[in-house]
Amino acid sequence: MQTTQTVAETRAALATLREGGKRLGLVPTMGFLHEGHLSLIRRAKAETDVVAVSIFVNPTQFGDPKDLEKYPRNTEGDLALLRAEGVDLVFMPEVADVYFADAETIVETTRLANMMHGAVRPGHFRGVSTVVTMLFNIIQPDVAVFGEKDFQQLAVIRRMVRDLHMPVEIIGGPTLREADGLAMSSRNVRLGSEDRAAAVVLNRALDLAERMVREGTTIAALKAAVAAHIEAEPRALLRAVDICAPDSLEELAGPVTGPVALMISAEFGGILLIDQRVAAP
Repeated sequence: MQTTQTVAETRAALATLREGGKRLGLVPTMGFLHEGHLSLIRRAKAETDVVAVSIFVNPTQFGDPKDLEKYPRNTEGDLALLRAEGVDLVFMPEVADVYFADAETIVETTRLANMMHGAVRPGHFRGVSTVVTMLFNIIQPDVAVFGEKDFQQLAVIRRMVRDLHMPVEIIGGPTLREADGLAMSSRNVRLGSEDRAAAVVLNRALDLAERMVREGTTIAALKAAVAAHIEAEPRALLRAVDICAPDSLEELAGPVTGPVALMISAEFGGILLIDQRVAAP
């Protein structure tokens, strides 16, 4: 497994790895890897001949500098996991390797980036789109794999790739969960024991929503029930409940007649967690 830091050495290494027309898969991460990340890497390996993983804690997607500073890191542990998975190359740049000091260019999906979770975290998806565009330009993958847990992020990236005619196939990997149902996330390690126990309310709220969709309900009743379920947990601070069309993220109203994407965000001890599910009647 090769590790690189600069753009030049990354491109040189990948040119050799891709000799003979091999297909390249990319899994972008911010490190502190868990089984959810590894499932995305395995999907990339199944789809391509060569797999690259990026580890970069992207500063432009953090609104709060303290949140950026506290983001968990475990470089040696990450590299050991990636080596065991048979990853071919790990791109681990510093901020100066990615962003020029006088950089002016941003990439943004103007509607998708500023609704729902984007309204809770202004500028977040602009930072995501910009850094993913940079990674695509540096690594030039044929395929990139992202987790479905960040459902809005996946929609933003798919729209960006379509709109800008990027020659990258985007694949979504299913959400992996802990034994009690909490969606795997690098942020979970920052939860205190009581908040960690309380956070399972997100998955339980989605279970409730899925049952309501199967039995027949309205968007308004569904949103109210999910919100009430989360707000009944005293350690949860509900930030948003969004119910929309899975593909376009268009707002829905009236009776539930087809698949809906449910996205929730809540804070536990100041740590913002998100979860999602697509449910169908």
